[in-house]
Amino acid sequence: MRDHQPTHLDPRAPLVLDTKDLPRTPGAMRTLQRVVPAPASLGLELIGVTEGDPVSLDVRMESVSEGVLVSARARAPLHGECGRCLREIDETLDVEFQQLYAYEDSTTDTTTDDEVGRMHGDLIDLEPELRDAVVLALPLHPRCREDCPGLCPECGVPLDELPPDHSHAPQIDPRWAALSQFKQS
Repeated sequence: MRDHQPTHLDPRAPLVLDTKDLPRTPGAMRTLQRVVPAPASLGLELIGVTEGDPVSLDVRMESVSEGVLVSARARAPLHGECGRCLREIDETLDVEFQQLYAYEDSTTDTTTDDEVGRMHGDLIDLEPELRDAVVLALPLHPRCREDCPGLCPECGVPLDELPPDHSHAPQIDPRWAALSQFKQS
């Protein structure tokens, strides 16, 4: 479910688009490219885009009879750690998203508010759709590489840094140590 939409948008906010130069004639189109700072909390626990990192946007706004169809591509640096070996992950995230924003006076009763965004005057807030696209594109269990073997459960060293014959002497739980005397007799 969508977060509660603000009643007033700041046209100077980096992820707010102004459509006043886009005619309301179906088929009219405008494109723009912009680099904006990443908003806070753009990711998951182990991986995400750091707040303030540059997010490159390629946006196409197209007038349709019900509103404005926005198609966008976002690229941003991705930082996190491997869920198996805890090594740092630094990659580039590239996502695409599309959203229809209905005019304020439009009556789009064939869809729910979750399926169609609403314009605020001539303004469109891209942040919710950007957040959804980024978070849905992220892996829940990121890996530094597909075949990452993880860590040794005993010493915590990455398994691919250890020799093939790496092993540890079995550790006996001190609570059961007295029972080992029965085994020896």
